[in-house]
Amino acid sequence: MQKRVIAALTALTLLAGAAPAAGQNAANWEIGPIIRGKNYSQGMPLRPQPTRTGWQFDFPVGSAAAGHVHYVTFRPGPIAPGSRIVVRYRVDGRTGTRFVPQESPHVPATVSLYFQRRGDNWSAKGRYEDFRWYAPAATVREIALGEHEISVPLDDPNWISVFGRTAALKPGAIEAALADIDRIGLVFGSPSARGHGVYATAPARFTLLSFRIL
Repeated sequence: MQKRVIAALTALTLLAGAAPAAGQNAANWEIGPIIRGKNYSQGMPLRPQPTRTGWQFDFPVGSAAAGHVHYVTFRPGPIAPGSRIVVRYRVDGRTGTRFVPQESPHVPATVSLYFQRRGDNWSAKGRYEDFRWYAPAATVREIALGEHEISVPLDDPNWISVFGRTAALKPGAIEAALADIDRIGLVFGSPSARGHGVYATAPARFTLLSFRIL
């Protein structure tokens, strides 16, 4: 049964549109994060699979022990102040499939945007508290079957740092991170633990349709 479902998902992907732009090229993206040699996206490949529009990956199935996806990111290069990120994606799977945050299985699983400053040591201590920024709560999406879009301006004052402090409360911090940006992308987790990992209860696939920085 699982093989038949994955084959059907592959067929859906092959129906999609044109060649991917640079920010959608699967070879530029990494499934992680990798911290001190450990990849926290257990049971996942290092790269998503390329499609005609961008990329895709299959969620680990069944339990946290089977694996979980955390961060899917790429290095964007310089980003102009006042830019907006617009992401379109599709989630395919059987009706009734649940998406589960591996640390908090009783709450909804989510996908949202984030970016990270160069040189982060992942401690969140001292100045490193302001090296990772997560998109405003209003733009966080519960993972659900179907096609979806996330659109977030980078100058929104409601972006939050690691401990949930908004950019409005940290004058200059988000601007400094954007001026020295290292990675940007999608995080999978829960409303309060954005990038802490998600698995599915049945075979399911996440397909990036477009990732634009405008």
